[in-house]
Formats: sequence, structure tokens, C-alpha cells
Amino acid sequence: MAQQAVTEERSFMVEPGGTLHGRFRVPGDKSVSHRAVMLGSLAEGETRVSGFLEGADALATVATFRALGVEIEGPAHGRVRIRGVGLHGLRPPEETLYLGNSGTSMRLLSGLLAGQSFDSVLTGDSSLSRRPMKRVTEPLALMGARIDTGEGGTAPLSIRGGQPLHGIRYDMPVASAQVKSCLLLAGLFATGETWVREPAPTRDHTERMLAGFGYPVLRENGWVGVAGGGRLQGGDIDVPADISSATFFMLGATIAAGSEIILEHVGVNPTRTGVLDILSLMGADIELRNRREVGGEPVADMRIHSCGLRGITIPRHLVPLAIDEFPAIFIAAACAEGTTVLSGAEELRVKESDRIAVMAEGLQALGVDAQPTYDGMVIRGGKLRGGTVDSHGDHRIAMAFAMAALRADGPVRIERCANVETSFPGFAELSAAHGLGIRQEAAE
Repeated sequence: MAQQAVTEERSFMVEPGGTLHGRFRVPGDKSVSHRAVMLGSLAEGETRVSGFLEGADALATVATFRALGVEIEGPAHGRVRIRGVGLHGLRPPEETLYLGNSGTSMRLLSGLLAGQSFDSVLTGDSSLSRRPMKRVTEPLALMGARIDTGEGGTAPLSIRGGQPLHGIRYDMPVASAQVKSCLLLAGLFATGETWVREPAPTRDHTERMLAGFGYPVLRENGWVGVAGGGRLQGGDIDVPADISSATFFMLGATIAAGSEIILEHVGVNPTRTGVLDILSLMGADIELRNRREVGGEPVADMRIHSCGLRGITIPRHLVPLAIDEFPAIFIAAACAEGTTVLSGAEELRVKESDRIAVMAEGLQALGVDAQPTYDGMVIRGGKLRGGTVDSHGDHRIAMAFAMAALRADGPVRIERCANVETSFPGFAELSAAHGLGIRQEAAE
């Protein structure tokens, strides 16, 4: 049935110091990989994907669409072949659809499945089952969907099929690419037009990929929308390297004296490059080379040199454009001279973990003056000591603290790291190959 959770828990043990070096490519973009499978499954004809991320989250999406009757070959070496069934060709699943740790899968699928003729149930692991889902189920209800949630508005989501959906205009209270994408996918099955407006820009992979599959995307005075009843046409998709995964190496090469790396074929979609802007404001030496466009997504090679960083007040308009990269940005702030202040990032409280609380706890464990606030953090840069950090099962936090060891004065142990496989399979091996003194250990 669907992809099962990562069950073998493990820790990272990272030796202090070292430098990063080499030229390499990180795994494919998770957001684009999810959407390639979803839209390829709903398209007519065959879709061929290269550069696909073979992590647990994206594999959960593949397993789900197989359970919905779609024939999918792979992934093998980043290649996936999808024989689309059209907008109305999905079949009822025989069992509950298990999505592991993938919030993107659950939120986007809730919109897609709300327009089907059959019932379905979405569930996930303990972390995903704590994440808020009313932000998608409430606007979907305005479209005519019937979705029951667990206590507190969380998973499991029980979606009633056969409900006629109608288009709405929805002014989103919080900027979220997942909510926007959920409603646009539901709009494919609705009568009339479905429009969404965000309070701040977020990643636009869904809009770009819909257009790439030949589905008209409507735009009007800050609103984005779709009309129901169209068709998607399959084709070729080359998934860029994930800028969120590249961020950990940007961080490491910046903070470790003597480092220089080149990261190849990284997606530089302007709705995802907030981390580049923030690190550049802090003084990072990151150069984009060989800019080009592949399958509607801009990509570039990145050259990163080590350099000193300075603390800043992070501009609020950049926060939604770097929301997934803040664990790494917090480590950069801890290594910077002066104070870094973040506000307007309350969304971090409801990620795979409460990333404000968990990052502050981990930084303090390494001797950093990090003070959490309701919507951000104040970090005074200084020396990092060795110690033990609990990632709380959050993949991005685990990888960020692994890179922190490059500047620590003793070994750093990071606990509960199994979920790194959800977004970056082979992270420890790739990091070790390019200079990080990291090894994996079975959990005690």
C-alpha cells in the first residue's frame, strides 16, 4: 500500500571543525517532485520525470497514486515514468492512504481528492498527525467539499466523494504555498473559476507546472486562479536540485574557514530564493553561474566561498520566501558577529516541529544566546561548543545542526535523525564525501 514511516531511528555524530570542498549536485526539489507525480497522474498521456527526489516524502506521493490506480514506473536513478489517467480516471483506494511525514502530500491531496467520486482517508505519522489541516479543510468546505478531521483539526482526513465543487474567491489569511496549491488543484474539478490571493508571495511551482502541462493559469491584480473542466497533457519534466537541500551546504561552506564548493543545477525560482537574499545580507559569498531555464523552472550553478557573517534584522518580506530554510539561517546567525533578529515567522511554529522552540533549545545546548519569541528569534552570535541536540524528528533541524559542528569546539550529537530520509536521502554520505566529519549511529 502506501509508503510506510521511517522506523529505524538513528543519530548523527559530527566531529568538530573541517572544511567543505568539491563540485556536486544535491537531490531533486521535493516540491517539484511531488507536483510532477500529482499532475502527471492527472494528465492525459505519458509523463517522464528526471531528477526526481527519491526521499520518503516523495515516495509516499508515488505510492498513493499507485493506490489510486495510476501506473508508475520507478523511481530508478531519479527517473519516473507516469501513465496518466486524466482528471477523472483515478480509482477508489482499497485502504487508507498513508503519507508518512509529508505535509505537502496531505494538503495538496486533500484538494485533489475532494473533487473525486469516491471516498478516501488520509493519514500520516505522529508528526504529521499533529499538524494543522483546517487551513485547507475550511476553504475546501466553502467550495462544497465534505472533509472530517481528527480532534483539533488534524489528520486523519476523511474525504467524502461525489460532492459537487464550485469555484470561490479566497483571500488567504496566512501565506502558504500548500494552501494555495490545494485550492487550485480542487479548482480543476470545480464548476466556474477558483481564485486565490496571498498576503505575501510564496513558491509558485504549482502554477508553473500547470502551465507546463498545458492548463491555463489565470492572473488578475494579485489573484491567481484556474477554471474547472480543462485538460492536462503529459510531457517531460527535469526536476532541479532542491534549494532547500542546497542551503545546508551553502551554510557549511560559508561558516567553515577555507571552504569552497560548487553546487550544480540548483533551482533558483524567485519564490524560493529568500535564503540567498538573507545570507547575502549577512555577508555570504554566493555566486550564481550558468543561469538557465529547464522545464519552466530557473536553475543555476552556485559557487560558495567561506567568509565572515554579520547579524542583521531579517526583512519581513523575505520570510515567506525562505520559510523552510530558517533552521540553517539560525545556525548562520549563531556563527555571525552581532545580533540577528527574526520576526513575522509564526508559520515556523507549525512545521514538522515547532522550529522556533526546537532550534532555540538546540542552540542553547551548544552555548548560543538564542531567545525565542512568538513569531521568531533573537540570536547573538558567538562561539559554539559541542553537545547533544534533539532534532525532535525534524529533518531540516537535524541537517542544520550537523553543519553547525563545522564551527563547534567539540563533537555534536544530533538525536532522532531518521526523518532526514524524507527530504535528503544520502545526506550523511554526501556530506562526509565533501568534508564533514559525520557518521550515523543507531539510536541508544
